[in-house]
Amino acid sequence: MKSFRTNSIIFISLILAIFCCNIYYLANLYRSIQHSVERDVIAALVDADIDELWTRAENAQVEAMANPEDDDSNGRLHGAFSAAQDSSGHIVSTTHYPDGTVSSEKVKLKGDEHFSNRCIEIIGSQFHAVLDYYVPVDLALMDTIFTRHLNKKGIFPEFVGVEIIDAKGDVVRNNPNIGDGRHDIFSICYNPGDGLYYRAYITSLTRHILSEMAGVIATVLLLVAAFALAFRYLFRTVSKFRTLEEMKDDFINNMTHELKTPIAIAYSANDALLNFDTTNDPSRKKEYLEIANRQLRHLGELVESILAMSMERRKSMPLRPEKILLASFMEEIAEAQRTRCGKKINISVVVLEDDISVVADRSHLGNVMNNLIDNAIKYSGDSVDITVTVDTGSIAVADNGIGIPSKSIPYIFNKFYRVPQGDRQDVSGYGIGLYYVREVLGKMGMSISVCSRMGGGSVFTIRLSGNEV
Repeated sequence: MKSFRTNSIIFISLILAIFCCNIYYLANLYRSIQHSVERDVIAALVDADIDELWTRAENAQVEAMANPEDDDSNGRLHGAFSAAQDSSGHIVSTTHYPDGTVSSEKVKLKGDEHFSNRCIEIIGSQFHAVLDYYVPVDLALMDTIFTRHLNKKGIFPEFVGVEIIDAKGDVVRNNPNIGDGRHDIFSICYNPGDGLYYRAYITSLTRHILSEMAGVIATVLLLVAAFALAFRYLFRTVSKFRTLEEMKDDFINNMTHELKTPIAIAYSANDALLNFDTTNDPSRKKEYLEIANRQLRHLGELVESILAMSMERRKSMPLRPEKILLASFMEEIAEAQRTRCGKKINISVVVLEDDISVVADRSHLGNVMNNLIDNAIKYSGDSVDITVTVDTGSIAVADNGIGIPSKSIPYIFNKFYRVPQGDRQDVSGYGIGLYYVREVLGKMGMSISVCSRMGGGSVFTIRLSGNEV
């Protein structure tokens, strides 16, 4: 018991440790996917900024061609932008305007920053510095383009909204579509010269991240469920076997004690007959013989119980079916039971039709009937009235004994089960009689049921389904 409990605790602890490791790695996977998704969102926002710039510039170009008299606007909008890397590793960006204005800027690359990415960022900033002065950012267009780029990356938020803020986080241009609610917020600086940023609001990415992890999470949960079910099954199976083992040990101990008792008593009675003069005392001689007879009968019952259990354990228990006339068969059994000593026994056999018969193994059916009548005698008062009723479909054994508690009725046919009697020890038994009855009847194609109440006796009914002749 101690070893089983220790091994169970170790096994459960191991499963919990594995489960905790899975949770830890799932959390790391969540953070990794979260960082990847956040990079995709930032990349989508940068791409949307470039697309919005070009779309706005094309629209401004069309408007400039439609209004050639606006020379200042036309000239400034057609400025040229360039960026190159010098010998020191710096990026030199230059802006040339048709009106002769030239501006330049030298920027140093940061760490492993890629030259092309930095060039695009610088040219975008220059483009904004020129274009935004004449044509403001179209936030509605930015929302649409940003949504499209997110969709290309497999991200499908329910809401997207972009507004413009300054370096302090104050809103410069608000987006009326942005309302209250839980959103993830991302920002990029698109115009360093003026210190302007895009701040994007999108629906929480938690659902998207979890959908990316759905396969892993489902697999982990299935494994945990499988472990839990397997352990539950094994635990219940082992517990059941342990219970049966304990009950078997109790049975062997009780049976050993019961076997020794009648042998000792019968031996003492015979010893008295041999060593004392009982020829002149017939009553004492009769008393000793009756004592020996009772103990030998009890010993025979014990041996019969052991043999019955041994036969039940053999799955291929041989049966010798034959046609049995139930009227005479039941009367023979009742007559043998009436000769028992110890209490007043009244057994009545009621056969509704004289020619009722059944095909069954005579020896086993006799053991079944003797078992039921013996239980009726044992579990009764100083006297007992038993009625055996036989009809074409059933055999009923009714008594006026102490009855069976309703809570015990579902279990009385289980192996080694005995109805709890509290502190009473006046009725001996091993819990295999009714189990044997049910198993043997099942092998002969019959079944048994019981109806009982405390203080009102019991009725055991054998159904002869398919065996009537």
